[in-house]
Amino acid sequence: MNQKIKKREHVDYIESKEKKLIVGKDTIADILTLIRNADMNRKRIVKIPLTNTTENIVKILLREGFVENVRKHRESNKYFLVLTLRYRRNRKGSYKTFLNLKRISTPGLRIYSHYQKIPKVLGGMGIVILSTSRGIMTDREARLERIGGEVLCYIW
Repeated sequence: MNQKIKKREHVDYIESKEKKLIVGKDTIADILTLIRNADMNRKRIVKIPLTNTTENIVKILLREGFVENVRKHRESNKYFLVLTLRYRRNRKGSYKTFLNLKRISTPGLRIYSHYQKIPKVLGGMGIVILSTSRGIMTDREARLERIGGEVLCYIW
């Protein structure tokens, strides 16, 4: 099996005749990009690799109403989360982009916030996902529990 490895920024692409496998170094940015690309291309279903971090972020997206349905899928000894995205149409019937996702803290620059200084997205309309000592949670939950942490991403 011939494989070519190409380096591009922070992702290694391994190409073979059968499949194209993407191995990223920043899993949170990778899942946000997969969801954003599927939303922009009007795809209802997204398949993302399963890790503990991605599972916790997807649970928050499901609980907050950004995702319609989530299920686990196994394919050749690899586990995936299959997300069904929520979308809406405007009055003319054309597609309107629903999700806006922005990665804040990166592996090269970590951003931490005290619980009193956790930012609000769109005046509280969006959510901030934080990684705290008690797990991954939203900004509202972190303020209620009075704990700060690493600001992972904004979603609105």
